[in-house]
Amino acid sequence: MSERKHRAAIVGTGAIATAHAGALAACDGRASLVAVADIDLGRARDFAGTWNVPAAHGGLTELLREHEVDLVHLCTPPLLHTPLALECLEAGVTVLVEKPATLSLAEFDTLAEAERRSTAHVATVLQHRFGAGARRLRRLTEAGALGRPLLATCATRWYRDEAYYAVSWRGTWESEGGGPTMGHGIHQFDLLLSVLGPWAEVTAVAARRARSVDTEDVSMAIVTFENGALATVVNSVVSPRQTSALSFDYERATVEVEHLYGYTDDDWTLTPAPGHEDMTSLWAGSGGTAPSGHQDWFSAVLDALDRGEAPPVTSQDARRTMEFIAALYASAFTGERVRAGQITAGNPFALRMDGTGAPWQRVRIE
Repeated sequence: MSERKHRAAIVGTGAIATAHAGALAACDGRASLVAVADIDLGRARDFAGTWNVPAAHGGLTELLREHEVDLVHLCTPPLLHTPLALECLEAGVTVLVEKPATLSLAEFDTLAEAERRSTAHVATVLQHRFGAGARRLRRLTEAGALGRPLLATCATRWYRDEAYYAVSWRGTWESEGGGPTMGHGIHQFDLLLSVLGPWAEVTAVAARRARSVDTEDVSMAIVTFENGALATVVNSVVSPRQTSALSFDYERATVEVEHLYGYTDDDWTLTPAPGHEDMTSLWAGSGGTAPSGHQDWFSAVLDALDRGEAPPVTSQDARRTMEFIAALYASAFTGERVRAGQITAGNPFALRMDGTGAPWQRVRIE
């Protein structure tokens, strides 16, 4: 594997950009941050000063015109992801897009088609796939060491108050694409999907219970996987006791993780089934202690690029997750079960995540 130094830029210098700058700073010189951009040029300059970046710009077009870069970290609000990612791909620059990658499945397919025409790649930032615990669990699952997966639960129960939604682009279908299903729980259920593989069917509900937003603030789903496993998925921004929790029941053990915004190896537990006590030593002896976060995700990105491969999470990986989101909304808003592959081009839920319309759109929260 030939290793080279990659020239990177960050577009959008809000809160999440700090995690990207930190990952770049910690990559042992494999990449350098050469420029940043933000529609608020003053904020871009402040960010550049904080991270010792030589150039700050007011937009992506100017940045690409004045700098040769290999990677763009796209940290803008979701509304801007697709047009800016398309601009990067047309310029032959690989783009690393914060979640959610696009506002809709149709937008995602447009992005994937542009990637096929480009010499560059697009990857979605879903960093919880990259901690040691998740890697270990996927490895043991694929090897069949834990037996068949039978049942899983996935809960993202977070708390976001009205002040959080005072930011203009939050809580709307037009600019954020959805509520906690789209922008919060995606981390946990993407990890669930990465472990259990292709999903087959979704039955869901969604509601606006407390926040004065256009989108849902709670959703729940029952999921059937192609391998026969069943799972529940809960997404919430109205839960004062915040937690992010996944539990996987296999024939020979239960594997669980509970954290909030990022896990360490200490957050994982394994409970062996009776007669399978050897599972404990198998889990402990399978290597790695890295936490989940942008640093290990970015290291995996650089490894892939140095091998001449598409960086993780690839378009194929991310599309499975985006299709799951569209199916959850479609089931919740139509009352029907939705199968994988059912939301085809032209379907209202492919064009917008709220599809035929959220049932509370004309109901005011008092």
